[in-house]
Amino acid sequence: MSKDDILYRVKFISNGEHYELYVKTLIQGALFGFIEIGDFVWDTHTSVVVDPSHERLKNEFSEVTKTYVPMHNVLRIDAVNKKGTAKITKLENKSDKVTAFPSPIYTPTKE
Repeated sequence: MSKDDILYRVKFISNGEHYELYVKTLIQGALFGFIEIGDFVWDTHTSVVVDPSHERLKNEFSEVTKTYVPMHNVLRIDAVNKKGTAKITKLENKSDKVTAFPSPIYTPTKE
């Protein structure tokens, strides 16, 4: 596999939803603390069955060439050989939620 053929699966959380995207471009962006992703790879459905979450993602990123994701929202980045299905899912469990970073280390208490 050549460097041009590398495909990345990026999983991140935004606004209470879990995103899983496949992209060809992944770099540390010029904006400090952000990952720049671009060259989105979408499935071309040849059957009648269409995944609503996949279609929602395609619509959300239809006019986007690059997007910047805060580093602390990224859950995982994998270099993969095969493209999978991009999806977006709603986070339901409290254990799935990610606390915003940074949070105060010391919070004074009133006595």
